[in-house]
Amino acid sequence: MPITLLDGIFIIVLLISAFLAMIRGFVREVLSIAAWLAAAFTTLKFTGDLLPYVKNYLPEPILAQAATALGIFLVTLIVVSFITIKISDFVLDSSIGALDRTLGFVFGAVRGAVLMAVAMVFFNWFVPSDKQPDWIAQAKAKPLLNTVGDRLINLLPDDPEVRIKETLQLNQEAQAQDQ
Repeated sequence: MPITLLDGIFIIVLLISAFLAMIRGFVREVLSIAAWLAAAFTTLKFTGDLLPYVKNYLPEPILAQAATALGIFLVTLIVVSFITIKISDFVLDSSIGALDRTLGFVFGAVRGAVLMAVAMVFFNWFVPSDKQPDWIAQAKAKPLLNTVGDRLINLLPDDPEVRIKETLQLNQEAQAQDQ
Protein backbone atom coordinates (compact mmCIF):
# COMPACT_ATOMS: atom_id res chain seq x y z
CA MET A 1 0.00 0.00 0.00
CA PRO A 2 1.78 3.17 -1.19
CA ILE A 3 1.69 6.55 0.47
CA THR A 4 -1.26 8.57 -0.82
CA LEU A 5 -1.92 12.28 -1.22
CA LEU A 6 -3.78 12.33 2.12
CA ASP A 7 -0.72 10.83 3.82
CA GLY A 8 1.44 13.55 2.27
CA ILE A 9 -0.96 16.29 3.35
CA PHE A 10 -1.06 14.80 6.86
CA ILE A 11 2.74 14.80 7.13
CA ILE A 12 3.01 18.36 5.77
CA VAL A 13 0.34 19.71 8.16
CA LEU A 14 1.98 17.90 11.08
CA LEU A 15 5.43 19.28 10.26
CA ILE A 16 4.28 22.84 9.59
CA SER A 17 2.28 22.94 12.82
CA ALA A 18 5.15 21.34 14.77
CA PHE A 19 7.82 23.70 13.43
CA LEU A 20 5.67 26.80 13.95
CA ALA A 21 5.01 25.74 17.54
CA MET A 22 8.70 24.97 18.04
CA ILE A 23 9.65 28.46 16.88
CA ARG A 24 7.04 30.08 19.13
CA GLY A 25 7.65 27.73 22.07
CA PHE A 26 5.25 25.71 24.19
CA VAL A 27 4.58 28.49 26.68
CA ARG A 28 3.56 30.95 23.95
CA GLU A 29 1.33 28.34 22.31
CA VAL A 30 -0.48 27.56 25.55
CA LEU A 31 -0.73 31.20 26.56
CA SER A 32 -2.11 32.15 23.15
CA ILE A 33 -4.92 29.63 23.66
CA ALA A 34 -5.45 31.13 27.11
CA ALA A 35 -5.64 34.59 25.52
CA TRP A 36 -8.43 33.46 23.17
CA LEU A 37 -10.29 31.84 26.07
CA ALA A 38 -9.88 34.99 28.18
CA ALA A 39 -11.21 37.11 25.32
CA ALA A 40 -14.22 34.82 24.88
CA PHE A 41 -14.95 34.79 28.63
CA THR A 42 -14.60 38.56 28.92
CA THR A 43 -16.89 39.05 25.94
CA LEU A 44 -19.56 36.80 27.45
CA LYS A 45 -19.22 38.43 30.85
CA PHE A 46 -19.21 42.12 29.91
CA THR A 47 -21.16 42.49 26.66
CA GLY A 48 -24.40 42.97 28.59
CA ASP A 49 -22.81 45.59 30.84
CA LEU A 50 -21.45 47.74 28.01
CA LEU A 51 -24.31 47.26 25.55
CA PRO A 52 -26.49 50.12 26.91
CA TYR A 53 -23.63 52.59 26.35
CA VAL A 54 -23.02 51.41 22.79
CA LYS A 55 -26.76 51.56 22.01
CA ASN A 56 -26.57 55.33 22.55
CA TYR A 57 -24.35 55.52 19.45
CA LEU A 58 -25.67 52.55 17.47
CA PRO A 59 -29.46 52.35 17.83
CA GLU A 60 -29.76 49.17 15.71
CA PRO A 61 -29.77 46.38 18.37
CA ILE A 62 -27.99 43.69 16.36
CA LEU A 63 -25.31 46.10 15.18
CA ALA A 64 -24.82 47.44 18.71
CA GLN A 65 -24.51 43.95 20.16
CA ALA A 66 -22.08 42.85 17.44
CA ALA A 67 -19.95 45.98 17.82
CA THR A 68 -19.88 45.62 21.61
CA ALA A 69 -18.94 41.95 21.54
CA LEU A 70 -16.33 42.44 18.82
CA GLY A 71 -14.81 45.44 20.58
CA ILE A 72 -14.54 43.67 23.93
CA PHE A 73 -13.15 40.55 22.30
CA LEU A 74 -10.49 42.37 20.27
CA VAL A 75 -9.35 44.67 23.07
CA THR A 76 -9.06 41.75 25.49
CA LEU A 77 -7.26 39.59 22.94
CA ILE A 78 -4.75 42.33 22.12
CA VAL A 79 -4.00 43.18 25.76
CA VAL A 80 -3.70 39.57 26.92
CA SER A 81 -1.65 38.63 23.84
CA PHE A 82 0.79 41.43 24.56
CA ILE A 83 1.24 40.13 28.11
CA THR A 84 1.64 36.52 26.97
CA ILE A 85 4.27 37.49 24.41
CA LYS A 86 6.34 39.16 27.13
CA ILE A 87 6.04 36.09 29.37
CA SER A 88 6.93 33.65 26.60
CA ASP A 89 9.89 35.76 25.45
CA PHE A 90 11.21 35.64 29.00
CA VAL A 91 10.90 31.82 28.99
CA LEU A 92 12.54 31.43 25.57
CA ASP A 93 15.50 33.55 26.68
CA SER A 94 15.92 31.58 29.91
CA SER A 95 17.78 28.34 30.52
CA ILE A 96 14.67 26.28 29.77
CA GLY A 97 14.28 27.74 26.28
CA ALA A 98 15.37 24.49 24.60
CA LEU A 99 12.84 22.48 26.61
CA ASP A 100 10.16 25.05 25.77
CA ARG A 101 10.90 24.66 22.05
CA THR A 102 10.96 20.86 22.27
CA LEU A 103 7.62 20.78 24.05
CA GLY A 104 6.36 23.28 21.50
CA PHE A 105 7.32 20.90 18.68
CA VAL A 106 5.41 18.04 20.33
CA PHE A 107 2.42 20.30 21.03
CA GLY A 108 2.42 21.48 17.42
CA ALA A 109 2.51 17.93 16.08
CA VAL A 110 -0.45 16.97 18.27
CA ARG A 111 -2.31 20.12 17.20
CA GLY A 112 -1.67 19.29 13.54
CA ALA A 113 -2.99 15.76 14.04
CA VAL A 114 -6.11 17.08 15.77
CA LEU A 115 -6.72 19.60 12.96
CA MET A 116 -6.43 16.84 10.38
CA ALA A 117 -8.74 14.59 12.42
CA VAL A 118 -11.37 17.33 12.61
CA ALA A 119 -11.06 17.86 8.85
CA MET A 120 -11.50 14.11 8.34
CA VAL A 121 -14.61 14.07 10.56
CA PHE A 122 -16.20 16.76 8.38
CA PHE A 123 -15.10 15.03 5.19
CA ASN A 124 -16.58 11.72 6.39
CA TRP A 125 -19.87 13.49 7.20
CA PHE A 126 -20.12 14.96 3.72
CA VAL A 127 -18.72 12.09 1.65
CA PRO A 128 -19.82 8.50 2.39
CA SER A 129 -17.07 5.86 2.60
CA ASP A 130 -18.04 4.22 -0.69
CA LYS A 131 -17.80 7.57 -2.53
CA GLN A 132 -14.41 8.65 -1.16
CA PRO A 133 -11.55 8.82 -3.66
CA ASP A 134 -8.86 6.14 -3.48
CA TRP A 135 -6.20 8.57 -2.25
CA ILE A 136 -8.32 9.08 0.86
CA ALA A 137 -9.87 5.63 1.29
CA GLN A 138 -6.48 3.88 1.02
CA ALA A 139 -4.43 6.37 3.03
CA LYS A 140 -2.34 4.94 5.85
CA ALA A 141 -3.23 7.93 8.02
CA LYS A 142 -7.00 7.47 7.61
CA PRO A 143 -7.50 4.91 10.45
CA LEU A 144 -5.55 7.14 12.86
CA LEU A 145 -7.47 10.24 11.80
CA ASN A 146 -10.80 8.41 12.11
CA THR A 147 -9.90 7.11 15.59
CA VAL A 148 -8.84 10.55 16.83
CA GLY A 149 -11.93 12.10 15.23
CA ASP A 150 -14.21 9.56 16.93
CA ARG A 151 -12.61 10.29 20.29
CA LEU A 152 -13.08 14.02 19.78
CA ILE A 153 -16.74 13.48 18.92
CA ASN A 154 -17.16 11.40 22.09
CA LEU A 155 -15.86 14.36 24.12
CA LEU A 156 -18.72 16.54 22.89
CA PRO A 157 -21.93 16.74 24.90
CA ASP A 158 -24.88 14.75 23.58
CA ASP A 159 -26.66 17.85 22.30
CA PRO A 160 -24.16 20.72 22.02
CA GLU A 161 -26.71 23.15 20.59
CA VAL A 162 -28.96 22.82 23.64
CA ARG A 163 -25.98 23.17 26.02
CA ILE A 164 -24.79 26.34 24.27
CA LYS A 165 -28.28 27.86 24.32
CA GLU A 166 -28.66 27.01 28.03
CA THR A 167 -25.32 28.62 28.84
CA LEU A 168 -26.15 31.78 26.90
CA GLN A 169 -29.59 31.95 28.54
CA LEU A 170 -28.02 31.63 32.00
CA ASN A 171 -25.56 34.43 31.15
CA GLN A 172 -28.40 36.69 29.97
CA GLU A 173 -30.42 35.98 33.12
CA ALA A 174 -27.42 36.70 35.35
CA GLN A 175 -26.79 39.98 33.54
CA ALA A 176 -30.46 40.95 33.88
CA GLN A 177 -30.32 40.31 37.63
CA ASP A 178 -27.18 42.44 37.98
CA GLN A 179 -28.91 45.44 36.40
